Amino acid sequence: MRWLTPTAVTDQDSDSSSKRWTRRKEARPQELVAAALNLFVARGYAATRLEDVASAAGVSKGTVYLYFANKEELFKAVVQENLVPALAEGEALIDSFDGTSEALLHEILMGWWELIGESPASGLTKLLMAESGNFPDLAQYYHEEVIDRCDRLFARILERGMARGEFRDVNVDLTTLTMVAPMIFLMMWKHSFGPCSHRELEPKAFIAHVVSLLLHGVLRNPATGAVIPPPPALTAQPWRTLPERANNPDEGASS
Repeated sequence: MRWLTPTAVTDQDSDSSSKRWTRRKEARPQELVAAALNLFVARGYAATRLEDVASAAGVSKGTVYLYFANKEELFKAVVQENLVPALAEGEALIDSFDGTSEALLHEILMGWWELIGESPASGLTKLLMAESGNFPDLAQYYHEEVIDRCDRLFARILERGMARGEFRDVNVDLTTLTMVAPMIFLMMWKHSFGPCSHRELEPKAFIAHVVSLLLHGVLRNPATGAVIPPPPALTAQPWRTLPERANNPDEGASS
């Protein structure tokens, strides 16, 4: 019976096995973070146990503690892995963008949806809204790492547009909230009423409409026969296509 026959292990086999083990060991934190994201979104923070994360990642519970001291640290890693890089990409885009500020606004809103809204990470918004009262430290962390940084990103677009004479002077704080609110709505809709609603809501069409409303409002243009222009065309900006997860955003997601 060949399967009982001992197989000689060569140096090459040993080296190959060692390399595979090293790759597996290095991949474990990312695998744990991915498993935690899916469980946090599906069950909520309080109901997610570290042993469940370990099981989903195919490791023992003890392995989790090799990389994360507790569930709070694991949640922070989920935020750092899934949300912070997208914000950094958006900030870099603002630094390098050569087009108009209205085109930049369209790029940022659409890019945020493609990187975050279409991924399982979009469910973190609902989680924080539901459980922040019970976990104020996590809410504070999320506010500092995500919300404040996102607000500054949109404030920069407004300030850029006003400085270039493209936007009229507006209250930056209030207008920033106005820009962010539709994106929060989309993510909440996706993970709450959306799956059971009879109303179809196509996110990208909704975002394009939001951009038109932000730029042109709903009042009739005084010029007879004038038509509100569509949002500026999107360009092939790298921040919307760079992360590998953008190619298959909903893999493992739970609505």
